Amino acid sequence: MIDDLKKRALHRSAILEGQLRGVTKMIENEDYCVDIITQTLAIQKSLRSLNKLLVENHLRTHVIEMFAEGGARRDDAVTELLTVYELENRSK
Repeated sequence: MIDDLKKRALHRSAILEGQLRGVTKMIENEDYCVDIITQTLAIQKSLRSLNKLLVENHLRTHVIEMFAEGGARRDDAVTELLTVYELENRSK
């Protein structure tokens, strides 16, 4: 991974861990449902942010290499990107 992107992804991951622990405590404490939902929506936003970093890293490293190799490897890169695109659109 690209150092800067790795650092940012690890930071985002740590934030997500804290957010999830917070939601667990909220459920255990039987907090107000809308407050819990607000936190789970924030987690989803954080996950999207993490995914964006991971896709950026993939584009700047693996995809560039795969396109440079050409042929079947380039086709594989396109297939991977389409799969990620489809997964993202299914989650909306």
